[in-house]
Amino acid sequence: MKSKLILTCVMVAILLSLLGCSWGASVNVSCDEFYEQQHISKEVEVAAGDSFTVTLCSNPTTGFEWEPARISDQTVFQETDHEFVPSQAKGVEGAPGKEVWTFKALKKGTSTVSMEYSRPWAGGEKGAWTFVLTVIVK
Repeated sequence: MKSKLILTCVMVAILLSLLGCSWGASVNVSCDEFYEQQHISKEVEVAAGDSFTVTLCSNPTTGFEWEPARISDQTVFQETDHEFVPSQAKGVEGAPGKEVWTFKALKKGTSTVSMEYSRPWAGGEKGAWTFVLTVIVK
């Protein structure tokens, strides 16, 4: 009986800790959107304390990559993670994947995050695609 009580308490503690991890918005921009419009701006509202993600098309096999995210006011929100997710398409050499950034809203305010898709070497094409997200933290 005592072990069941301990197990129940552990499960409740895990559940409560998961509820404390709140997720806000998710912003996704596909390759098709960038092919139509090379410079995209969006806006999102999130609550202070929430995390949110930005997912952008990416294909490093072309030599292009997203440069590090530039946040205008890091007291409003900060980047907590960034990863490349390869394409799930099987048998398609050089298929585009996605880059995913995770941010944490810290306090009320407005800030922007800017990203530029470029070939990073000297003389490489700069700013082929740009993305600007205005983040309003409530």
